[in-house]
Amino acid sequence: MTALTADATAGRAPRARNRYLAGLLTGRGLTGLALVGVVALAGLLAPLLTDLDPNAQSALALAGPSAEHPFGTDDLGRDLFSRVLHGITTDLLLVFGAVPAGALLGSALALLAASHRWADVAVQRSFDLVLAFPGLILALAVTAVLGPGRWPVFIVIALAEVPGFGRQLRAGILVQREREYALAARVGGASRRRVLLRHVVPNAVDPLIVQTAVALAIGVFIEGGMSFLGLGVRPPEPTLGSILSQSVGYLDTHPTFAAVPLAATTALVLGFTLIAEALNRGIRR
Repeated sequence: MTALTADATAGRAPRARNRYLAGLLTGRGLTGLALVGVVALAGLLAPLLTDLDPNAQSALALAGPSAEHPFGTDDLGRDLFSRVLHGITTDLLLVFGAVPAGALLGSALALLAASHRWADVAVQRSFDLVLAFPGLILALAVTAVLGPGRWPVFIVIALAEVPGFGRQLRAGILVQREREYALAARVGGASRRRVLLRHVVPNAVDPLIVQTAVALAIGVFIEGGMSFLGLGVRPPEPTLGSILSQSVGYLDTHPTFAAVPLAATTALVLGFTLIAEALNRGIRR
């Protein structure tokens, strides 16, 4: 019996890593990594790529691309190249902070639901409650209480991701704990908690890897939408969504104003989506 439980977890990590790596090395995976990598690297290297203050105004409002301003300037004469690079940094900091927070909270609730029958119904109804609110309504509710800023964006992204991670892990646990190795561990005298944490959970987390990539794409959408509507990071701090919002009135006369932040947002969302698809195919092999 104990040998069976050991076989269930022995070698699992190397096999899982091999599946993830095989998925990422496909065309979709490499394309997604390239898109996200280029945009993220540009944001991280913003202080080295430009020495212009992203919030410094000038008389050169809505200037076209030039040697001094590669992407031109916005309606207040601020350098678009600098603002987009710093906007990418702001977006990624928020998304890469909020998504893990949502994943941890969702996973903790899933473990609670799997450990105690009395908690399962309450946890599932809490997930339903969050899912009942569209992202925009959730953003409006949080912003109405806290006002616009970084923390409301962080909270909305995290809350929006909790049901996805929670339901994925709960479903995996329900499947894995009925497998032979879990039954063998219980018959061998292992406690319910030990079986759950030692054997079941490590074999139920694979879908969470894919869910993380999907959640990152959704997080970029949420931040962009909130900033576009004026519910996100407060100006003059740049984000991709706020730059897009400012460019709406100049789409016909200065298309570069909107094209650059839109391209960066599209690259991030498409990149994370392709990574998720590649990982999903790798896991299913």
